[in-house]
Amino acid sequence: MRGMNMSEKLERYIDQGVGREPADIVLKGGRFFDLVTGELVASDIAICGDRIVGTCGDYQGREEIDISGRIVVPGFIDTHLHIESSLVTPHEFDRCVLPYGVTTVICDPHEIANVLGTEGIQYFLDSAIETIMDIRVQLSSCVPATHLETSGADLPIEKLLPFRDHPKVIGLAEFMNFPGVVYKDPICMAKLDAFQGGHIDGHAPLLRGNDLNGYLSAGIRTEHESTTAEEALEKIRKGMHILVREGSVSKDLHALMPILTERLSPYLALCTDDRNPLDIAEQGHLDYMIRTAIAHGVEPLAIYRAASISAARAFGLRDRGLVAPGWRADLVIVDSLENCRAETVFSAGRRVTTDLFATRKPVAPVGLDSVRARPINAADFGVPVTQGESSVIGVIPGKIITEHRRYRLPLKGNQTDLDLGNDIIKVAVIERHGKNGNHANGFVQGFGLKKGAIASTVGHDSHNICVVGVNEDDMARAANRLSEINGGFVVVENGIVTGEIALPVAGLMSLEPYESVRDTLHHLRQAAYALGATLEEPFLQLAFLPLPVIPHLKISDRGLVDVDKFMLIG
Repeated sequence: MRGMNMSEKLERYIDQGVGREPADIVLKGGRFFDLVTGELVASDIAICGDRIVGTCGDYQGREEIDISGRIVVPGFIDTHLHIESSLVTPHEFDRCVLPYGVTTVICDPHEIANVLGTEGIQYFLDSAIETIMDIRVQLSSCVPATHLETSGADLPIEKLLPFRDHPKVIGLAEFMNFPGVVYKDPICMAKLDAFQGGHIDGHAPLLRGNDLNGYLSAGIRTEHESTTAEEALEKIRKGMHILVREGSVSKDLHALMPILTERLSPYLALCTDDRNPLDIAEQGHLDYMIRTAIAHGVEPLAIYRAASISAARAFGLRDRGLVAPGWRADLVIVDSLENCRAETVFSAGRRVTTDLFATRKPVAPVGLDSVRARPINAADFGVPVTQGESSVIGVIPGKIITEHRRYRLPLKGNQTDLDLGNDIIKVAVIERHGKNGNHANGFVQGFGLKKGAIASTVGHDSHNICVVGVNEDDMARAANRLSEINGGFVVVENGIVTGEIALPVAGLMSLEPYESVRDTLHHLRQAAYALGATLEEPFLQLAFLPLPVIPHLKISDRGLVDVDKFMLIG
């Protein structure tokens, strides 16, 4: 239908829907899942161009596809994620995830924006124009996320406004600085004011009561940080649309299953937030969430609604989410509702194939020289002796929330030492944008390391270098190696790099195909396990240690952060 104006397209839609002429494509012999009634309906499905034009009838098509014994469901919508955290470019993410039935994603390019500013946002918008899946962008609201860290860029409202009317932009992305909202910070207020009447996404872990009321009164409507059913239910009662999250680190699906009901499904959606290609290959994407929920007793109607129509309505995407005439032909043909194995996927009426991906135009990468950290040596990781107990970041497996723990740590000369008997090792954050050379040290509990070090330039949200380790020489080697490869993940044991992946696009994304990234991540994970790492995802867990908007204790390049008090501590 290229070259046709809308009037001509409408005439074709109507003629093929009525049956005056054969449809472009007809799916025959299967059933579709009616998300209105919950019924499986035996029917042909007629497609004209990018739209469904016929259901509940018999159709002839220029192309007819036999789907006997199969079920058609609407394409899945991931309502909140950072494509950068998949460690591949938007083009490779498209190729990796679309075959799993994810036809729409709503991304916040917050990670690359913290490194590159508007250049990073423009890169994502340019990529979204070319991808086969529909990538929608929310404009990063908190760059930098807080005043407690050093980011590579600053995005006041004046820099966001030129993007507001871009056809791929939905609204303002996760508003993480909830204290700034509650206490009416002028910078926060300017951004909220500019997007009143549009979509504003939330981010308020553990926020309850009147403070939550004030936060919501600013017009914030969606949120993905609920970690208990009780918290989610309060937010739903107060008008929020809850995005149930299951990523590589943050895993909230099981905790939120009590609210995944038919009654509440209009107010729920699904998201991954952060999921890497290795986990996608081993488990899947939103399809994994769907079959896991059903296996644990969630009604298929509830979870499939959350994956499509409820998600679409929450973000104002009024053209998708049902298998019905006039709706966008984003369709997934699955073997069964319970298994949710995508056998064939249609994106805007196009059958997803290798040849279809080949039609995309490339987009030049950006930020290939973004790692500008000063050289590091072992002495930089010393922690002076303090009186009494030391603050220790307590990692909770599967959560980005950390605990503020206190221990009386051993001494080594005039330095505070780690305590392997209690699984307490060193952690450091090193400013890598070439702005001030900051370096902060502390202690973390829960990684399981017995030797060596691991380091990363993926450190939410400012993406400075974050390194944990047992041996200071190995920590220095790991940090310096990241500068040599222009960013990525590194594992060092006894001075030798035993595993690494280069992420030269803003220090966040690889230039390699997702298959190569997946295979390298497998080796990298094994190298970390060889150091004694006990966390399922040690690298992504590492990446969240510098995130000072998630309770309770974090570390930035400026020092340890008491998130509850929103201040640096000694």
